[in-house]
Amino acid sequence: MTFKFPLPMLLLFLLLNIFLCSSEVLYLPVTKDASTLQYITEVSQRTPLIPIKLLVHLGGRSLWVDCDKGFKSSTYKPGVCNSTQCTYSNPNTCGDCVLKPKLQPGCNNNSCYIWGENPLINWFDDSAEIADDVLVIGSTPGVRVTWPRFIFACFVSRNMVRLLANGVTGIAGFGRESPISIPNQLALDPRFTKKFGICLSSSTTSRGVIFIGSGPYYVYNPKKIDISNDILYTKLIANKNSFLVTQEYYIQVSSIKIAGQDIPLNKTLLSINKKDRVGGTRISTASPYTILHPSIYDAFKTAFINALPKNVALEESPMKQFDFALLHKPSAFWRIYGTNSVVQVSKDVMCLAFVKQDEEGEPSIVIGGHQLEENLLIFDLPGKKIGFSSSLKLQQTSCAQYDNI
Repeated sequence: MTFKFPLPMLLLFLLLNIFLCSSEVLYLPVTKDASTLQYITEVSQRTPLIPIKLLVHLGGRSLWVDCDKGFKSSTYKPGVCNSTQCTYSNPNTCGDCVLKPKLQPGCNNNSCYIWGENPLINWFDDSAEIADDVLVIGSTPGVRVTWPRFIFACFVSRNMVRLLANGVTGIAGFGRESPISIPNQLALDPRFTKKFGICLSSSTTSRGVIFIGSGPYYVYNPKKIDISNDILYTKLIANKNSFLVTQEYYIQVSSIKIAGQDIPLNKTLLSINKKDRVGGTRISTASPYTILHPSIYDAFKTAFINALPKNVALEESPMKQFDFALLHKPSAFWRIYGTNSVVQVSKDVMCLAFVKQDEEGEPSIVIGGHQLEENLLIFDLPGKKIGFSSSLKLQQTSCAQYDNI
């Protein structure tokens, strides 16, 4: 189904439909790129419409695209200084283009600009031109939405596309507080809410999905089941004093257990330091594996090895019997099983799917994509909480089974 409505009539649209529209769920397919392990989604944009591939970034402020070369659209509208469009986007500056010898999409005079980021290279840039254009988003079995004036960021800085997978020309930002992140803009449509679920596939040949809306979130096993029912919730932690990560998703981890046993940790690392705002635990779709502070990694690795059968080498271990858990409190724990703990690198070798942190000023734990795969994570922005399931494989299904119709 396709729905269209013009931005000037948006307020009227909301008033007329807020009591008439039932809750919907938008399904946004996500592919795991085989060469980079990046999680990629696809939308259509511009006039005429063209498909664009985007890196899924939980902490992204907006949808942004590369406008440096070849951006053509008859419906592209740059954000004019002091316009409603600019004010709503919370820009960092407003002025004239200085990056290109002549004007083009992404570089116009009297335009407003916001920060954008490439999390793969930890790079932030303040030269993203605010603009709006046609956006078509969504796939079966959910709704498909046509948004005539979806606000996004347009970059002409070539540095912003470094390390993106082949064919990927931007980022799909799901930041928690930015008014122009994808879930927050879509929530202007009364059929949706500021709530979404991520279900990443472990396969590079079968797609996972992002559910946008309150639910239910259906997959098949082979019967149709709502995987949003059996969910444990914990609160989202704000890191407001950190300029670069205010859109990211932090949770409180109090302990880590491996095979039922606590591993020894410096507990101060598990909370965000009030002085420099580092530490704590962040959830990221931009990191393929979980990154641990060096002292946490060393303790984790030791406990992991000690939990293995004494007469079995790591590469021969029946890893399905291994599990560990991240805990906030006894009633809120996230159990991560063996298939999310190791990665098969060859026929006879498995490696621990956790890496040691090599940069200062980062969270103590960054939970990466491999640990998220085949789990449902629900981000409830109004409720300031995140929900998580255990592996869907325990229910004889997977994230790829959302479109089994």
